[in-house]
Amino acid sequence: MSDFIVTVTEQNVVEVVIEASKERPVLVDFWAEWCEPCKTIMPMLEALANEYDGQFVLAKVNADEQQNIAQQFGVKSLPTVMLIKDGQPVDGFVGAQPENQVRELLSKYLPKPWDAILQQAEESIAEGDFNAALAPLRQAYTDSNQQLDIAFSYARVLIELNRCDEAEAILSEIRMADQDAEYEQLKSHLELRREAASAPEVQALEEQLSADPGNLDVSYQLAVQYSDHGQYKEGMESLISILRVDREYGDGAAKKALLDTIATLGKGDPLAVEYQRKLFGLLY
Repeated sequence: MSDFIVTVTEQNVVEVVIEASKERPVLVDFWAEWCEPCKTIMPMLEALANEYDGQFVLAKVNADEQQNIAQQFGVKSLPTVMLIKDGQPVDGFVGAQPENQVRELLSKYLPKPWDAILQQAEESIAEGDFNAALAPLRQAYTDSNQQLDIAFSYARVLIELNRCDEAEAILSEIRMADQDAEYEQLKSHLELRREAASAPEVQALEEQLSADPGNLDVSYQLAVQYSDHGQYKEGMESLISILRVDREYGDGAAKKALLDTIATLGKGDPLAVEYQRKLFGLLY
C-alpha cells in the first residue's frame, strides 16, 4: 500500500486523518465487507489516489472493525466518504457516486496548477510591483480558463499600469451573472484611469497632431508622452505610424523607441508580441 493510501485504526486515526489533513486533504472512506456499493467505490477511490500521486490521502475505515471511529464521525450508512481539511470535515457524500462527481469534489480542495504563479503575482502586488505581477497573472488567467477572481486581479493590475484597453477587454468577458460590486468598482476605476491618463501635455500634443496630422515630430513627441504615462499601445501605434512614413525617422529614434517599449513590456507580453510582429512586417 502506498504512502497516500492508509488503513485507519484507533491507534493511528489522529496521525493519518486529523494531523495529515493539515498538510493535504484526506478523503476518508467508511466501508464494510457486507456493503456491495463499497466494493464498487473503493477501487475507484484507490485508482484516483494513485493517479493524483499524493495530492490527497485516501484513508480507509472498516466501519465494522472501527465502530468508535465511525460513531465519532457520525457515520449512519455505508459507504460514507468524507473530505477532511485542517482537521475538520468540509465535504463528502453518502452512497456510491460516479467518478466524475468524485473528481469534481476533489478539484475544489486540491492545489491548482496555477496556484504557485498566482501567489507570486499576489506577492508582487503586495509590494506595489504591478509590472512583475502582470506576466504570472496573465498565465494564471489563461491556465485557469479565465477564473473569475483571477480575471478581476488581472484587470486591476492592467488598470494600475494604465493599460486600459486591455483591462476593458478582460472585463468585457465577465458574464453578466458575475458582474457584482467588485466588477462595478473595477469599471469605475477604469474610467477614472482613462481620465487621469489624459495628462495636459498629452492633450496638448493630441490637439497639435489633430491640427497637423502629418507632423512626424509631434507624433514622435506624443508617442514618448504616451509611453511615459503607461499608455504603451497608443505609444507604439504612434511609432508604427511614423515608421510607415519614414523608417529612419530621427536617425532610427522611432525604431529604437519602439524596440525599447517592446523590451520594457517583456517577452511573451501580448502587446509586445503584436507590435514586434508589426515592426517585423514593416521592415521585412
